[in-house]
Amino acid sequence: MKIKHIILPVALLIFLSAYKTDDENEYIDIQDLRQLYSSGNPALWPKPNLDKNVDKTTFQDIGPLPEMTYPEYNKYSKEKAFLGKTLFFDPRLSVSGQIACASCHNPELGWTDNLTRSFGHNRQNGKRNSMTILNSGYAKSLFWDGRASSLEDQAQFPIADPLEMNEKLTIAVDKIVGVKGYGKLFTEAFGDEKVTLQRIQYAIATFERTIKSPKSKFDQFVSGKSEAFTDQQVTGLHLFRTKAQCINCHNTPYFSDNQFHNDGQTLFGTKDEDFGRYNVTGDKKDLGKFRTPTLREVVNTRPWMHHGHFPSLLDVVEFYNLGNPSAIQKRYLGTARDSLIPVTSPILKKLDLNRAEINALLAFIETLSTPNGRIATPKMPQ
Repeated sequence: MKIKHIILPVALLIFLSAYKTDDENEYIDIQDLRQLYSSGNPALWPKPNLDKNVDKTTFQDIGPLPEMTYPEYNKYSKEKAFLGKTLFFDPRLSVSGQIACASCHNPELGWTDNLTRSFGHNRQNGKRNSMTILNSGYAKSLFWDGRASSLEDQAQFPIADPLEMNEKLTIAVDKIVGVKGYGKLFTEAFGDEKVTLQRIQYAIATFERTIKSPKSKFDQFVSGKSEAFTDQQVTGLHLFRTKAQCINCHNTPYFSDNQFHNDGQTLFGTKDEDFGRYNVTGDKKDLGKFRTPTLREVVNTRPWMHHGHFPSLLDVVEFYNLGNPSAIQKRYLGTARDSLIPVTSPILKKLDLNRAEINALLAFIETLSTPNGRIATPKMPQ
């Protein structure tokens, strides 16, 4: 029994003391990896293991988040952000007067609701898992299917959606017009008290761009704080960019390539079937494709995937480690639905990660999240 207790720590020590690069015969010492990744200079990092299907000319590596930028047509002001925050928490935008944007995007739950699928009007379930709005200002399109081209565009969708707030946009605007207390807030934000749908959208979008993660342990580590990571987390970071190939889709400081991929979770032929991006574009090349979600704050945004069926991050990693083991729905071949069978992304391949590697990868992913915060809820105008 004593021998077993000795062997396990030694095996783990060997695993963490050196790690393979792309060359099967070359190893990099864990302390060398620590110094490279925490150097503050990404040019010194080991080369990422990118799939041939990834566009190398547009690829951007991971790193700390840059400053938030605001579009010229909707510049930041604290007055506009406060108006947007107030509207975000105001349930009067819904037909029932009970559902606000914050109902599905709770700041104490990672700016989501931790439900498989959110409850909306009359306690109806939505069709997809609610995405966090944390760092959404870095997204190039919104929603799992990318149907909104900007945060301004996105702000109108939940109001009119019959499964969410179920209110006619014109009536929602009239409701805000009827709240006398909003006149002062609109004047401070826009120069006069006129209430329009566009101004509501612009104010909410401005507020949402202020919802940004504080510096994570990852940000501190790659910015020079070399002691911020354990050896296991350093190994996980290296795996993320090499053998595990997470970097293929979860790249850029936002940890999302802002693109759409079919990872085999269309759930074809089931009651939860969802064609994703195809429902927006009608292009069969988009069948089963969904927007790559950010991994920042991912620990706080359970459950995972567009359908919310993965209760743990271990489930997620195991799914990709197996290279998407789901089989094509052969029973539909030769039927009227034959042409709608989604084609899984060629990027997905079996990874052959062992248990120690999976644990190291999970340990790294956890460094991308920060403790859930609280914000002061604004008093609703009367």
